[in-house]
Amino acid sequence: QVQLVESGGGLVQTGGSLTLSCAASGRTFSSFRMGWFRQAPEKERDFVAGITSTGRTTYYADSVKGRFTISRDNAKNQVYLQMNSLKPEDTAVYYCASGTSRGYDYWGQGTQVTVSS
Repeated sequence: QVQLVESGGGLVQTGGSLTLSCAASGRTFSSFRMGWFRQAPEKERDFVAGITSTGRTTYYADSVKGRFTISRDNAKNQVYLQMNSLKPEDTAVYYCASGTSRGYDYWGQGTQVTVSS
């Protein structure tokens, strides 16, 4: 059974940084694309960042380009999201996801990130 467990969320001031981690198990981690999504209250879940199975290619939403960095460690079955220059509008529950170029089929439970102004 595939499991994705996020950690690293919390409360941070505007301009601060956080690093989210996602530990994966239950499938061959290095064979799958990984992504981060977020959902703010009363809003839809939005794509934040993605990384291919090898880690060679990354993708970002325009709203986080230049501030967030996605990376992965296939030896540790982990994916990370380094978030810098955080803004109040980054406040959301952040979800880790696993999938292919056709879409993501497994999701974690989420971790709350709150950015205070």
